[in-house]
Amino acid sequence: MSRPAALPLPPWLAHALRAQRGPVPWNAVVRGALAGGPLLLVAVGLGRPSVGVLAALGAMLAGINDRPGSRRVAVQRLGVPALAGAVGLLVGTYAGQYTGAVVLTLLLTALGLLAGGMSAVGLVASGAGTQLLVAAAIGAGMPLPEPGWERALAYLAGAGWLLVLRLALPTPAVLTAGDYRFDGERDAVAAVYDAIAGLLDAVGTPDALARRSALTAALDHAQDALAGPRLRRYASSSAERRLHAQYAAALPLAEAATALAWDGDAVVGRASEGPRRLAAAVRGNTATGPLPAPVLPGARHRTAADTASAPALRALDDALLRAAETFDRGGDARALHTRRRTLGSLLRLGLGSGGREYGLRVALSFGAAAAVAQALHHEHWYWLPATAVFLVKPDLGPLVSRVLCRAAGTVLGAVLFAAFAAVLPRPEGLIALVAVSGALIPVATRHFAAQTAVVTVLVLALVMVGGDPQASWSRIGETLLACAIVLIVGHLPMPRGQRGGGVRARLTEAGTAAYAYLAHVLDEPRTPDARSGAGRSDATGGTGETGGTSSPGGSATPNGVTVSVGSALPGTADARAARWALRREAYRALAKARSAIALSEAELPALARHTEGTDEVAALLERLVDTTTACAVHLDDTGRLSRHHTDRLTALLDELARHQRHTGTTLPEPPDVTDAPDETEAADEVDAPPGRQGLSA
Repeated sequence: MSRPAALPLPPWLAHALRAQRGPVPWNAVVRGALAGGPLLLVAVGLGRPSVGVLAALGAMLAGINDRPGSRRVAVQRLGVPALAGAVGLLVGTYAGQYTGAVVLTLLLTALGLLAGGMSAVGLVASGAGTQLLVAAAIGAGMPLPEPGWERALAYLAGAGWLLVLRLALPTPAVLTAGDYRFDGERDAVAAVYDAIAGLLDAVGTPDALARRSALTAALDHAQDALAGPRLRRYASSSAERRLHAQYAAALPLAEAATALAWDGDAVVGRASEGPRRLAAAVRGNTATGPLPAPVLPGARHRTAADTASAPALRALDDALLRAAETFDRGGDARALHTRRRTLGSLLRLGLGSGGREYGLRVALSFGAAAAVAQALHHEHWYWLPATAVFLVKPDLGPLVSRVLCRAAGTVLGAVLFAAFAAVLPRPEGLIALVAVSGALIPVATRHFAAQTAVVTVLVLALVMVGGDPQASWSRIGETLLACAIVLIVGHLPMPRGQRGGGVRARLTEAGTAAYAYLAHVLDEPRTPDARSGAGRSDATGGTGETGGTSSPGGSATPNGVTVSVGSALPGTADARAARWALRREAYRALAKARSAIALSEAELPALARHTEGTDEVAALLERLVDTTTACAVHLDDTGRLSRHHTDRLTALLDELARHQRHTGTTLPEPPDVTDAPDETEAADEVDAPPGRQGLSA
């Protein structure tokens, strides 16, 4: 007798039970163990435990942001939120000392509005907004003997110590490549070539879309890793220039692989061997050796020009050859791969519908929690508004999932700490508990409940080392109260057009980037067989012509993002570089929109209904960008689009217009594809010449 099928869990509950997977980040674990605990030990030894508490808090909040990536990215990811936290601690301390409860509540509410709008800009800004509010609540509500400036310095010292550990301690990649400086960047670039190989393996299978999304994530990560803050405009060493050149060489490979996936004609297994050997060469800082060429099934009996995917296959073959040449000669990246947002675009994100909606919710939740906490006359009332800050953050998951995980994690953490406090010696045992908790944070960030439990244990240990009595059970009550406040605020009616504003803002940004990419591809100057003609973008071609959206060394997108691909491949045409930059921006914006939609779909039905249908718009935009990539490769090869390409573009744009009306999504005016060069317009169309039939075997 067969068992009845299990009922699927509702999305909001399934998300609360889901945890991220992956290898243990042992480097981050070591850094966490060496951060807060040793700082607290030194401060206690010097007779200044409260200073040690603040330093350990700074290290703990920085540890939450300590994610895999390059050292340059870590400077921004850890440093910017730490500076914001120091400012919040300073403001909160003096506001708590010199203002009354009403003025303080209004000030914290205004601070929440500012931090919430700022958090809509991106991940680093979100971390900065969180630390700004949490530190402001701690400064206003935690009774400490130090003045505000000393508190801020101690907080910065703790976060700065973790940043020093991040910059100084080596990683396992050093043992492989023997290069201490660029281990994070090297891993990120190698992951791009691995993702290209994975996409080539999946061409013609149902996994192709997921592999293309994985390639987008790898390119985003590598782009960020290479474009971290720096003291010089140009790469300062041959090793760094080589790494930038290797990343730039992956862009045409990714373009060709995406075009092959769009065509859907499977390639034989050895097509992915080339990118995998390139990945190994990047990771080990070694030579590539001979690379195999991609061949279509049945190619022994027919030429590549006889197949529908011949342009994409020739583009892949050509990109592999150019990558091999780049790897062999060491690269000469004279301009760095950078991505900068203009001030105007940052303001539009913060003041747009997404920033306004999030800012209002943060302000209401933070202000209400601060008012209720002060009304309860609790000596350590900072816990309630600080908890509300974490609960209101949408990048930590859907609202109900956050509430459930926070409540469960706080109860578990409080019970565990009560058990530890009953048996551990003081202060030695509590300091050891802080060190162990710091080491567990990088692992616990995979699930919000686990992270909450570890942070609860750590903070309660710090409070007890600072001289205050055990407060486990009161923390449970305050957390549950914060959960109720955020749940109520999260379901309050918003002004017309604000509900679901974050998702629609991301979709608008993605649509703008997708249309800009399509317009550039259709207008890009090229000749038939552009890969070998005057507009060729290889190591020996001319400078080419500059497209309307490009500038020497980079391009500006309609989103207010300036992206510079530079001259990593000497002689690369500006128009081709601009195309790669626009393609990257389109896929990056789509990935952000997809993430926002996935979180919205996992909300309770009362909230999820406000973004119904947006996933279909995102899917259509993804297909449009994929089709645009296939068109770009085909235009490079023949100089004209096939009827299949133009019909597909027209159908996608028509479908997007219909869905836009149904979902209320605002997209810009799409480019006109009727003027695109079509193969049917020329009766004397010449067949494209066959490309190189392979590299050395």
